[in-house]
Order: sequence, then structure tokens, then C-alpha cells
Amino acid sequence: MYNMDQYDGEENYMQPEDDWDRDLLLDPAWEKQQRKTFTAWCNSHLRKAGTQIENIEEDFRDGLKLMLLLEVISGERLAKPERGKMRVHKISNVNKALDFIASKGVKLVSIGAEEIVDGNAKMTLGMIWTIILRFAIQDISVEETSAKEGLLLWCQRKTAPYKNVNIQNFHISWKDGLGFCALIHRHRPELIDYGKLRKDDPMTNLNTAFDVAEKYLDIPKMLDAEDIISTLRPDEKAVMTYVSCYYHAFSGKQKAETAANRICKVLAVNQENEQLMEDYEKLASDLLEWIRRTIPWLENRMPENTMQAMQQKLEDFRDYRRLHKPPKVQEKCQLEINFNTLQTKLRLSNRPAFMPSEGKMVSDINNAWGNLEGAEKGYEEWLLNEIRRLERLDHLAEKFRQKAAIHEAWTEGKEDMLQKRDYETASLSEIKALLKKHEAFESDLAAHQDRVEQIAAIAQELNELDYYDSPSVNARCQRICDQWDALGALTQKRSEALQRTEKLLETIDQLYLEFAKRAAPFNNWMEGAMEDLQDTFIVHTIEEIQGLSTAHEQFKATLPEADKERQAILGIHNEIAKIVQTYHVNMAGTNPYTTINPQEINAKWDKVRQLVPQRDQALIEEHARQQNNERLRRQFANQANVIGPWIQTKMEEIGRISIEMHGTLEDQLTHLRQYEKSIVNYKPKIDQLEGDHQLIQEALIFDNKHTNYTMEHIRVGWEQLLTTIARTINEIENQILTRDAKGISQEQLNEFRASFNHFDRKRSGIMDAEDFKTCLISIGYNLGENEFSRIMSIVDPNRMGIVTFQAFIDFMSRETADTDTADQVMASFKVLAGDKNYILADELRRELPPDQAEYCMARMAPYTGPDAVPGALDYMSFSTALYGESDL
Repeated sequence: MYNMDQYDGEENYMQPEDDWDRDLLLDPAWEKQQRKTFTAWCNSHLRKAGTQIENIEEDFRDGLKLMLLLEVISGERLAKPERGKMRVHKISNVNKALDFIASKGVKLVSIGAEEIVDGNAKMTLGMIWTIILRFAIQDISVEETSAKEGLLLWCQRKTAPYKNVNIQNFHISWKDGLGFCALIHRHRPELIDYGKLRKDDPMTNLNTAFDVAEKYLDIPKMLDAEDIISTLRPDEKAVMTYVSCYYHAFSGKQKAETAANRICKVLAVNQENEQLMEDYEKLASDLLEWIRRTIPWLENRMPENTMQAMQQKLEDFRDYRRLHKPPKVQEKCQLEINFNTLQTKLRLSNRPAFMPSEGKMVSDINNAWGNLEGAEKGYEEWLLNEIRRLERLDHLAEKFRQKAAIHEAWTEGKEDMLQKRDYETASLSEIKALLKKHEAFESDLAAHQDRVEQIAAIAQELNELDYYDSPSVNARCQRICDQWDALGALTQKRSEALQRTEKLLETIDQLYLEFAKRAAPFNNWMEGAMEDLQDTFIVHTIEEIQGLSTAHEQFKATLPEADKERQAILGIHNEIAKIVQTYHVNMAGTNPYTTINPQEINAKWDKVRQLVPQRDQALIEEHARQQNNERLRRQFANQANVIGPWIQTKMEEIGRISIEMHGTLEDQLTHLRQYEKSIVNYKPKIDQLEGDHQLIQEALIFDNKHTNYTMEHIRVGWEQLLTTIARTINEIENQILTRDAKGISQEQLNEFRASFNHFDRKRSGIMDAEDFKTCLISIGYNLGENEFSRIMSIVDPNRMGIVTFQAFIDFMSRETADTDTADQVMASFKVLAGDKNYILADELRRELPPDQAEYCMARMAPYTGPDAVPGALDYMSFSTALYGESDL
């Protein structure tokens, strides 16, 4: 026998005035209300098992439906029921049910299975009330109150905003029906137009609440409006039973909303990460494609034939450096920032690290960029060497043409002269003259040997330097050499003929001979002097032009002695004329020993005197140009010697800022951004230096002894400085993101930074693997090789063998971080699915926003379990894939 009147200790579900008094009869109105309410409550659970009851005291007599009810509401299996029809079988089943109730901590007194089997209405209602208390009301907890008090407090909290509702109990406070309507309106305002309800119309209010609850909330009608209105004090147990259904209906809805919100949050993070991955892939592909197209252009070493064409190539290269490359430097920096931000967000959301497509890692892009820089450096050096080569070639070609023209002018008619047979009919004196003339010609021929050799040497050098017009140069040189050989042979032949005739000659005019011998070298000297005075020169330094000026001054110092020689030669000619006039010598024709005459000597001498001041002016102008070049060198060096150390100092200062702890992260970020602004404000000085460098390039200045810095050094340092400050700011922003996401205090960050700096022995802002392992051991980690390898795979997903400060604080904070897990997401889906192992598309559309519901349906695999139904989706594998390697 069990007594249902008393519950001891913490299992006392009701106050004494609520106890079921076995010795007193129920009020008929209350009994009617309890019958209806308890029957409806039992059927709301039994229908889950596909059955129901009609008469509460009759249908529980055999104990079968009573045991089934307990199994449904508890979710547990009871002992196997007896299937016999005898009284003993029924009593056994009821006892099994009562034993199960007692096993849940309910102490029953003065009630036996026989009374239930006999259909005792009062005891049956009392037993059902005990079940309701234990399984529907006991677990209600609101602000440290439970059971009846908790349910009452929940009702008061939910109806507090409604001024015409005052819930103080579970009987008369509900008679006007506004309490039920207020609970529905508070949770589902679209179901009831609360403003149209009136306190003086309880019948309408109650029926409205009961109808809406049954239709939209799946709460069966457990009360009659007429019974509640007509009863002075409605039955408290019936009202509590019905109100508890409201509590469970709305609390379940809140759980579903929480679950849906969790899923929405997870999916939103996943969608954002996917977009960042797509953006990274596109930006990386575009940058690599630009590098792929640019490197072949920089590696093209096909030389041009003219200075103009090579100058155009140099101008194209300058446009590339000024216009095309700087935006790509920014894209590369932004790509690294995006990659670091994405990895930080993935770590914060407990996702695996992002691995770009093959060939699109940050290291791959850096390697490609390094190849670009190498090709660029080689291309610039090649351009400058080609310009120097073409400049040298133009100079040599012009020199070749001048010397060839002089030589060709000199040889003109020489072959005809050597082939003349005039000695055959000449007189003795004429023969003597012809012989002497030939000797003078041989002397002149020997003097021209150096010029021929110079012409051949210049042609050979032009061939070695791949001069574009080498064929015509070679052809002209060959003609000159062939002609020279022919002149030598003809000279030898004529000499032999004159020597045969020499014995027939007795007198030779010594004066003519002396004139010829002295005039020819002097004439050759004047021609050489004119050639030197008109020779073009190329110098690159003041020292070189000073050397030319010194040589010119030395040449000018020889002019007085040359003038004496000229006067002496002219004196010989004057003496000849004097002898002819004095002795009336019949001199037919000119000096037989030379074609040089005094007029020619004077004309060439005047030409030399005219060319000297012109040479002076050319040297003065070149000296001024070299002085201007020197000024450009010093101007560039003065700025470069300031900017270069400034860039290095800023790089060192940024490195110190990144590892020191001064103020909060926001203070550090503000400081760095101000620092970045000061660096950007320095850009005009870089631009000014670029302008000076442009002037140096245009002046074809190839060296600068006043500075070790080149424009390339400054450009690379400036680009590294901008990249370093941007990367440092990004690291601080990621630290703020990590701190806010994981609730890390400033003191913790300072401790992390102090530990990191202590083991960062190189003060480089990173720790190598051994330093990181020492750091972990110092803070209490007991590391084996496998455990340390696992930790390194977390903090160094790219396997670079280093640990950045961002990765260090991510690892130090991840153990206590409040992040979502696959199990939490899976549990949330289970709530939405109503405890099923699968979920349907309609359930996703009902609980999630449209775009995220479609996202889930597109990625969830069909469920193939034994309890699968058409359209079932596998939310478990989907949840696991969100936190592991997958294509989501």
C-alpha cells in the first residue's frame, strides 16, 4: 500500500494545503475539472505511442496503459508487463508502475494497486497528479525556485508587462482568461490580438486561449471555460497541469531558437571564411599571372642596333618601375595581410588552417616575386651595358670612317702615279728627280702604315663588339688593305725601275730633295694634328677631361717648334727660287720629289691654328658638363646618404615596437598608425630622390663615388619599410581580434608578450622551434616528441619552423576559449530535428534564415541510417565536416 499524501525532504512537491486528503471527498466541480485535465494531459503523451484513454479510472485498471504512459514521459523502459486478463495480472502491472514512480524519489503512502485495479477514481486521480508533479512540474526551475514556486514565478515574469494581469496563484488568478492569453501573446504575439481582449469577457478570453493553444501550440484543451467561470475557486491541480504545458511548449521553442542561432553563427563564419579564401585565390592568381607575363619581358636580351632603340627600351623599363610595379607591390602586401587575417579568423572559429591551391602559397608568391626581382636587376644591368656598348661602337665607327676617308683621300691617284712610265723619256735631271720623288713617296708610304694598321684594328674591334654594320665596315677595310698591298707592290716595282735608270742620272737637285724630305713628315704631322684636333672624345669624369686638357696644352707647347720647322721648309723653297732666279735655271714643272707645295703647307698650318681654339672650346664645354655631372652625383649622394640610414633606422624602430610592451594594444596600434603616417609623409623625399636619379640616368652617369646607396637600394628599402609597417599593424589588429574574441585581458597579453620576448633570444619577433619548446617547458608543459609535433602543427601550419607572436597567443588562449565545437553544432541540429538522427528540409526552412537553410541543404549528404525517410539529410557528417578537412 502506498500513501500519496506525504513527500519527505527535498522530494516534497507541494505545500501541506495542496496535499491530497484521502479521507475527504473531492469537490464535485474540482473532480470534473481534474478528470478532463488529467485525461487530456495523459492523452497528449499516449498519442506519441499511438493510443489514448477515454475513462481515466477504467483505462488504467489493467496497468498496461499506465506503464506505457510512464515509459513515454520518462523515456525509460519498465519491466515487461503481464498480458493476462486475471486480477492478479492487473495488480502486478500496477505495482510495477508504482514501483517505478517510487524509484524516482516519490514516497507513496496509503495507496495500493488494488484500489487502482478496482477503479477508485479519487486514488487514480491522485496517482496521475503525482506523476504530473514528478515529470512535468518538478524540473521547472526559475531563479533558484523550482516546481510549483518556479512555475508561478515564470508566469509572473512573463505576464509582468501586462497591467491587467496579476498572477498570484493557480486558481482565481486565471478565471478571467487574460493570464493564458498574456502567456501566448508574450511568446507568439502574432497569434492573439491582445489589445481587443476585455477583462469583463472571461468566456471569450478563455476560449480564445484554449483554441489558439490547441491549434498552434499543440496543447490539447484540458479545461472548460464554463467550468472555470462557474467554479468559485478553480481546481489548482488542473490549472497547474495546463499551465505547465505552456511552460514546456515555450521553453522548447526557446531552445530551438538558441540552437538555430548557434547554427546561423557557425554558418555565417563559414561563409565569410569561404569568401576570404576565394578572394585570396583570385588575387594570388592575378598576381602570379602578372609575374609570369612580366618575367619573359625582363629576360629578353635581344639587343637593338641603335642608341635610340636602346634608349626607348630604357624608357619602357623606367615606366615599368614607376607605373606598373608599385601597384603590384601593394597587391602583394595586401595578399599577405589577407592571408594572415584569414588564418587568424580560422583559428578563432576553431577551423583548420587555410591551405591555398598548389603553387599559390605565400611562399610561392614570394619565390615568384624573387624571380621577378632577379630578372629586373639583370635587365637593368644589361640595358646599361648595351648602351655603353653602342656608345663605344658609334665612337669607333665614326673614328673608322674618318681615318678611312683620310687614307682613301691620300691614296687617290697613287696607283696611277706609280704605274706611269715617264722615266723612259725623261732627261737625266728628270730621272734623278723621279728617283728622289719615289724615295720621298716611300717615306710617305711608310708614314701611312700606322694609319692602315689603325683602320684594321678598329675594324677588328667593331667585329668583336658585334657592330650591326660590320659587313660594310669589313668590306671597306678589305678594300683599303687590298689597295695598300697593291700600292706596296707597285712601289717596289717602280723603285726597281728607277734604280736601273739611276746610273744614267748624275745630278739631283738637293734642295728639292731636302724640301721633299722635310715637307713630307711635317705635312704628315700637320695632318695627324688636324686629325687629333678633330677627333671626338667620350669621358665620364672630371679627371678624364682634365687629362685630355693637359695633353692638349702639351700639344700647344710644341707649336713654336713646329712653326720654326715650317719656316725652315719654306726657307728651302725660297732658296730654290733664289737659285733659279739667280742662275736662270730652266725649271719646267714643280718639285719633282714631292707634290707638297708651300701653299699647301701654309693652308694646313692655318687650319691647325684654326682648330686649336675650337678644341679649346670643346674641352671647356665638356669640362662644364662633367662639373654638372659631378654636381648631380653629389646632389643624389647627399640625399641618399640621409634617406638610406633613415629607412634602416625606421626598420629597426618598427622591429623594437613589435616586441616591446608599451600601453594597450589599441595604444600600440594608434602609435603604429601615427608612425605609418610619418613614414608616408616621407614619400616626397623619395620622389625627389627619384627625380635626381632620373637626371643622372639621362646624363648617362654610371657610377657615384660619393655614396654606396643606389636608387635600387633605396627603392627596395622603401618597399620593405612600407610592407613591414603594414604587416606590423596587421599583427596588432589580429592580436586585438584574438583578445576580444577570446576574452584575454591586457595583463594576460603583457604576460604572453613577456614570455615570448624572454625566449625570443634573437629579438627578431619570432621564436624558432627549440626556443618555443623551451618556453612551453618553462610554463609547465610535459612534452614528448609527438605532443610537441602536434602543437607545432597548430602554431606553424605552413611548417616554416618558426612561431610568430600571433600564433603564440592563439595557442596560449585556445585552451580556455569559448568556441563552438562540432559536438555543440551537432547537438543544436538534433534539437531542431526533434531528437531524430536526421533532419528534413522543411525543418531547416522553418528554423533557419532562407539563405543559410539553402546553404545547409546544398551541402548535407542524404541520411542512410536504418530509420531514414525520403528527403532525410545527414546533419552529423555535415557538422563534423565544418571542423575538419572538407570541401565546404
